[in-house]
Amino acid sequence: MSIELLIENYGLLAIFLGAAFEGETAAFLGGVIAHRGLLSYWSASLAAVAGSFAGDQFWFFAGRYAGQWPPVRRLMERPALARATRLLEKYQTGFILAFRFLVGLRTISPIVIGTTRIQTAKFVVLNAVAALVWGQLFTALGYLFGHGIQQTLGHLPLHRHLLIALGAAAAVAGAALVFRRMKLSGHP
Repeated sequence: MSIELLIENYGLLAIFLGAAFEGETAAFLGGVIAHRGLLSYWSASLAAVAGSFAGDQFWFFAGRYAGQWPPVRRLMERPALARATRLLEKYQTGFILAFRFLVGLRTISPIVIGTTRIQTAKFVVLNAVAALVWGQLFTALGYLFGHGIQQTLGHLPLHRHLLIALGAAAAVAGAALVFRRMKLSGHP
């Protein structure tokens, strides 16, 4: 079975699951694959949106349920996390809309939000809005990247095209993590 056939048969499921549990790379690669014409842009971006929404809802409900466990309550009472939780409760809307765009906070944020008093309905609505923006943005970036690679290097075999895209996504994610760690440690 060729990689093209695998993508045509299971690509949307892979984008959905990847966006739910990993994030940006899956949505980005969905855009690259859509550029190659193996999936439509709209189906790839909607799979990324749906996966992001479903994954964050899962983690939110996990936080809501696990927040009652004594070890989690003790963890939430630590001064730094308690302070962050108070800020989250103060700036609920902005944080819920932004957390998925912050490297390293995507999985833990919905868990923490689930442990707060933020209403479930509010989280569901804001999560849907943020997932829609996020999924469209990263799928579009992948689509444009695919176009740029084709303009620069010509029509490459699919596996090379995907390897270049995966390498670029990993480099950007790595640079973002290094920048974030430098910022957190107080380095300029």
